[in-house]
Amino acid sequence: MDENRLNILNESNRMLSKLQLLSVFFEDELIYKIYLRTQVIHKLFETNPELDINKLELFHIQFTTSLVDLLRKIKKNNETNVSLVFDEIDLTREMIDKMDDNQLSEQSFKIDQQRQALKINLSLRKLYQVLSDNSTDYPFSKNINAFSLRYAPDFFFNISPELYTELIQYNFNETYHNTYATIQRKLMGIINKYEFRTEFYCGLKASNLVLEVYKLLDEDRHFLFSPANNLFIFCDVDKLDGINRTNNLSRKERLMHELQDKTNKLQSDVVAMKAHMPAEIKSLLAENYKKLNDINFLQNISEIDVQANILKSMLNTDII
Repeated sequence: MDENRLNILNESNRMLSKLQLLSVFFEDELIYKIYLRTQVIHKLFETNPELDINKLELFHIQFTTSLVDLLRKIKKNNETNVSLVFDEIDLTREMIDKMDDNQLSEQSFKIDQQRQALKINLSLRKLYQVLSDNSTDYPFSKNINAFSLRYAPDFFFNISPELYTELIQYNFNETYHNTYATIQRKLMGIINKYEFRTEFYCGLKASNLVLEVYKLLDEDRHFLFSPANNLFIFCDVDKLDGINRTNNLSRKERLMHELQDKTNKLQSDVVAMKAHMPAEIKSLLAENYKKLNDINFLQNISEIDVQANILKSMLNTDII
């Protein structure tokens, strides 16, 4: 075999390898068919020494090289887009992880509200004794304000500043009070009657101001505790009917689910994005395959040249 023929066949094999890799990347039936047809053309020249080997070289110059360059450009653009999507997926996952790390669970809230109710009950019992004895002892349980500080941002319901102001209105002359607390006289009497047995009902917040609402276990009556000034007064829960009872945690959980759904969709889109090909180019590839499938393609080499020019022009357009 002469050196020129050998060089052309070797170069043709290298071109076939490039086309094969691209057909695997795009997983496109049409590209694979073009690869197989190009392989047949190569084999035709390889097994028929009487054919002019220069026509195989001309074929690759006019057609395969332009096709490979075009597909490589599409591949590079697709990989860039996929890389951006993966960056977005990573950032979204980081956001989800941070939200998850900072998120308090519903279970911990339920457990701690029981503990808080016990603290309130013990504090009210001690306050009753302090007021009765005219003592200067501090009546409140340790860290009684920690509950609202921890859970208000995610679990307390939002109310308007106007409603907050309305809820904490009281007649000072109708209260027991000392240095540490203020409590309505009737409320103290009823709580004492029912042996200081209450349960946490809900938490309210107006910006940074919070209220804790409690219910007497043996009486369908409610009162609120204002941590800002250690105030205990009756609470008309009918005034709370119009508030949004969806806590921030629920909204945060919904946001986390939305972000996760978005991540899942982006991941499913990656496969399609990786192998995406503009419709105009798919149409052109179909025309190319049709030409290559012509058994008289050697006689129609000029038409291959026309297709090659179209392929080259595609490289300079912005449709990719």
